[in-house]
Amino acid sequence: MNELQAILEGFESSQKSGEIAFLATVVKTQGSTYRRPGAKMLMTNTGRMIGTISAGCLENDVFEYTQQQMSDGKPILVTYDHTASEDILWGFGLGCNGIVQVLIERLERESTPNAIAFTQECFNKKHLGIIATVFAFEGEVDVKLGSRLLLYPNGKIITDIKDPNLIQSLSADTQAFVNQKSRVNNYQLPLGSAEVFIEVIQPPTPLIIFGAGYDAVPIAQFAQALGWDLTVVDCRANETTRARFPLPCDVILSHREIIHKQIFIDVQTIAIVMTHNYLDDLEILKMMLPSPARYIGVLGPKHRTERLLQDLSIKGIVSTSEQLNRLYSPVGIDIGAETPEEIAIAIIAEIQAVLKNRNSNFLKNRNQPIHQSYQENFMLLTT
Repeated sequence: MNELQAILEGFESSQKSGEIAFLATVVKTQGSTYRRPGAKMLMTNTGRMIGTISAGCLENDVFEYTQQQMSDGKPILVTYDHTASEDILWGFGLGCNGIVQVLIERLERESTPNAIAFTQECFNKKHLGIIATVFAFEGEVDVKLGSRLLLYPNGKIITDIKDPNLIQSLSADTQAFVNQKSRVNNYQLPLGSAEVFIEVIQPPTPLIIFGAGYDAVPIAQFAQALGWDLTVVDCRANETTRARFPLPCDVILSHREIIHKQIFIDVQTIAIVMTHNYLDDLEILKMMLPSPARYIGVLGPKHRTERLLQDLSIKGIVSTSEQLNRLYSPVGIDIGAETPEEIAIAIIAEIQAVLKNRNSNFLKNRNQPIHQSYQENFMLLTT
């Protein structure tokens, strides 16, 4: 379970227990900071805190601030400036030389638009979503702190923003971010301006593991910790397999001839082929290579995969360069892995690098910042 999923579950439990829930969201950063915009922390009036917005130095302060300043339930924006030397005197002592702005708001189940419910819907229905949140504005702009616009993949919009110029700008702008990263935008409007955090809600990464041996178990465990949507396919159709994977995952007992009828593959799908059976792997690659899957990892030495591809070509199935670019064999990055757990780390790390478009090199060799800068004032729109 990842952080956002834990927050969603925490909010649900808080509503059942009658607790008052608050959400702190990092909406803007400048300079070096531990967490990026989009980091969240759920807090309740009973003292529960789920998630992090820093390396552990801001959480208690934000919680205390919430208890003291949120009596009227209105959202507030808190700025932490760690670029000044006084930072050490104030007790934070981060040494990050960054500025963090945190939006704190009270969560209500019946609020509209409801970002929590929208996020849960994106997870449940496995689709992308956009949440545009106003966290600062100047001039005569008809918005409130924390006003939002929610955008569905089909273009449907839910918003409590009243300013028609800002709605028009956001509606046009967020359409371009459906497949992009979250960012902060500054909108210049006829009578003022507004700063908006545009957050892309990504559903859990769908991972299919073809193979249910004991070496697949640590991969499944790491995937669960990351909150990925996990499916394990056992080509031997062995009933005892289910007991090996007690995780909340879908275990499919099948045979290679009918697998294609039992799974769904789209452009977000990540697949690992590790059945340890040559004929099973051959049939799976025959299905997976022409599919839109984003990543196909094959366990085993390179010459084995080359033989698989040769046997497919003999059958008239010749892989294109685009398909081979999505094929990773041997699967995993080179960390000297030997045990199943070490191999699982190498595989999961490679998948994460692919998802983030990174080359999985040592950070010490990187001369640029680890995180790409959020482009404030990226698009100055006028209406």
